[in-house]
Amino acid sequence: MRLLHTSDWHLGRAFHRVNMLDAQAAFIDHLVATVRERGVDAVVVSGDVYDRAVPPLAAVELFDDALHRLADLGVPTVMISGNHDSARRLGVGAGLLARAGVHLRTEPAACGTPVMLADTHGDVAFYGLPYLEPALVKDEFSTKADHEAVLAAAMNRVRADLATRPPGTRSVVLAHGFVTGGEPSDSERDITVGGVAAVPAGVFAGVDYAALGHLHGSQTITERVRYSGSPLPYSFSEAGYRKSMWLVDLGADGSLTADRVDCPVPRPLARIRGRLEDLLVDPELERHEEAWLEATLTDPVRPAEPMARLAGRFPHTLSLVFDPERAPEDPAASYARRLAGRSDQQIAEDFVAHVRGVGPDAHERTVLQDAFDAVRADDTVREIA
Repeated sequence: MRLLHTSDWHLGRAFHRVNMLDAQAAFIDHLVATVRERGVDAVVVSGDVYDRAVPPLAAVELFDDALHRLADLGVPTVMISGNHDSARRLGVGAGLLARAGVHLRTEPAACGTPVMLADTHGDVAFYGLPYLEPALVKDEFSTKADHEAVLAAAMNRVRADLATRPPGTRSVVLAHGFVTGGEPSDSERDITVGGVAAVPAGVFAGVDYAALGHLHGSQTITERVRYSGSPLPYSFSEAGYRKSMWLVDLGADGSLTADRVDCPVPRPLARIRGRLEDLLVDPELERHEEAWLEATLTDPVRPAEPMARLAGRFPHTLSLVFDPERAPEDPAASYARRLAGRSDQQIAEDFVAHVRGVGPDAHERTVLQDAFDAVRADDTVREIA
């Protein structure tokens, strides 16, 4: 069976101030053409279809168009909700859509109920694990509220169901989360709970292929556990990413081969750094003149009208960062730099130590972490509602 694995469409999202709807529509065209031209037997979409719980109308219309075109091809599609989606909204009409071959999996309780598809070699069971917010699903899975625990419990249901299937039944799991070994970018929303966001790849043991979503870079965690990445860039941290989908061939015996199918990107991304006058004349930067650009200026004193002057050479400059050259001991060094790479929890603990002269004890650290988890859970509830 030939699968096309994609995820993280983020329909409705902009790239800085650039409306990406036309680029997202071009991706849908490319997706449909790939399904038709490459003999795809099933499409899997591993979450974050939309960029927010209540997407703009134009994004909903594009999603509707995508569903109709995929259904018209007669190729089944299996799709899960991600942490950016409203599971309830995305799942509306799932029963009716299934009759057209579009299978939406947005309910945590249905993790162990597969979509059964078949090829000439027999059945393939597709298990859709929507994004599992630990605080909201721990009771459903009778486990503690952390990502590894709830995902492991969901996978236990998958393996229990698979054990009831005839020998030789192949299996595919769709999941949305942060698996250990994956490389994040700046454009994924933080899903940390209890200080831990990542789960080990071994949680997917026992299935033939795990089609992951959430991280925006295409990645191979293991031969059978892969991220497709987002089809378009959504932050400058993705400047070096090759945007693609996975074309996966699942053999009769569960053997697997995977190839990347490149996605159309409107413009390349580039990051440049240096003093403004140098950037404006450096011949090595000519290759970036038509790219979407992030420029970091290192001038000791902020130059006049830097964006306008940069745009004269680089008309698609979207982001301007100031990082002035200073001696390492300079007390005016950037506050943001001092916080770089630190978690919310660490920043809060440092603040407590700064205010009262001593950091929080173990109980106080737990109170802080519980407060951060409660805020994240509350944000998720508001998006789902």
